[in-house]
Amino acid sequence: MTAHTGTNTDRGAGRGSDTAPGEGAPQGTDEGTDAGTAAGAGAVTTGAAGPAPAVPAWRGGYGRLWTAAVLSRFGDALRGAALPLLAVRLTDDPLPVSLVTAAGFLPWLLFGLIGGAVADRVDQRRAMWSVDVLRGALMAAFAVAVALGLATIALLIALAFALTTLQTVFDNAATALLPSVVPGSALSSANARLMTGQQIAGSFVAAPLVPAALALGAAVPYAADAATYLVAAALVASVRGSAPERKPRSRGRTLRRDIAEGVRVLWRDRVLRSLCLANALSSVGMGALIATLVLHVTGWLDAGEAGYAAILTAYGAGSVVGGLVAGRATRRIGQARALVLGLVLQTGCLAVLGSVRSLPAALAALGVFGVIGMIWNVTEVTMLQQRSPSGMLGRVSAGSRTLSTGGAPLGAVLGGAAAAFWGLNAPALLTAGLFALGVLALLPALRAPGSGETPPAAV
Repeated sequence: MTAHTGTNTDRGAGRGSDTAPGEGAPQGTDEGTDAGTAAGAGAVTTGAAGPAPAVPAWRGGYGRLWTAAVLSRFGDALRGAALPLLAVRLTDDPLPVSLVTAAGFLPWLLFGLIGGAVADRVDQRRAMWSVDVLRGALMAAFAVAVALGLATIALLIALAFALTTLQTVFDNAATALLPSVVPGSALSSANARLMTGQQIAGSFVAAPLVPAALALGAAVPYAADAATYLVAAALVASVRGSAPERKPRSRGRTLRRDIAEGVRVLWRDRVLRSLCLANALSSVGMGALIATLVLHVTGWLDAGEAGYAAILTAYGAGSVVGGLVAGRATRRIGQARALVLGLVLQTGCLAVLGSVRSLPAALAALGVFGVIGMIWNVTEVTMLQQRSPSGMLGRVSAGSRTLSTGGAPLGAVLGGAAAAFWGLNAPALLTAGLFALGVLALLPALRAPGSGETPPAAV
């Protein structure tokens, strides 16, 4: 349950990330300056409302990407719910169980930047379907192992590490694919529809089916996930479109140089730098909240398992509402201002969650938190797409994603320590403090040159 982390949540046109595929646009500038208006995509706005953007056409490439994303999220949700249950069946030792989770984060820290550089060098569409074929094969083999009773904790750890390693290439390639099938003026709408569809598929379609899938057999969720990988691969492979423009690559150019170039662009753009820092701070907070939320609800609120399920439902419903209103909200008040105001509201929600000992208050707080979280996700991705140089979006997004992903496990540790020393409500208050720091990190984006410009008219 994340609002805007860079972990395996709701990203991507395909699966397993919280961004949607998008578009690189303006060139990076010197230190202390900002990237300009995206070609055909629109500038970052903080104030004046602009005309309504174009709506992506369902027929053709976008419809296939959307279907692949939603179908993939359905399969991942089945696997995500079944895997922890399998882990605790294999061992009651919390350390190896926690290593399964850690294995899902570690590849982003080791290979995230490399994945972004590779994604900028290759055909993104081919990279995506090739990775999905590999992941489908891995999941099919794992399903067979579970069916035969051969699954072990070591196998679970290896599977989590392998899937996330492949994801570092897939997610960054997905971020750069959408411009070939969606016009720049439709990016925000396309992102919102992708993320909303994924949220519905994961929270409201797959989740209720998990008990039935497990009743059919322990291997069924994993076999279903393998099938969705393979179908998604076929859908992505069928997408047609022009590749993003790339500068001619000099002979002997290294991955290290490519990575450094992407990090420089991310740091030199005032808006992207502010966005990245705010995202990193909030990701630490979300790591703390997610790791301890079940204890907060069942222990501090004394709401039991039913209360915990209600909390997750409230957050999921809020996320769907947020996806439906994200475009309208950013057009009315501007992108950067929407992000700042959103973090302020989320800070208030977290303060209520950590200080008011009431399940109805917690449900309301997490519902609003979910609305704002989805608006954040859509707006963050769209801004990243609009301000990243063409041919560098994989590297720029990888830098932001790697930093935010690294914050989540740190936050989990801090959350556990806070709960142990100061009480089960302390992680929510800690998260509120980190979100407040995120507001301060975002303030420079409000003063960025060109921030008063409006998005382009619909075409």
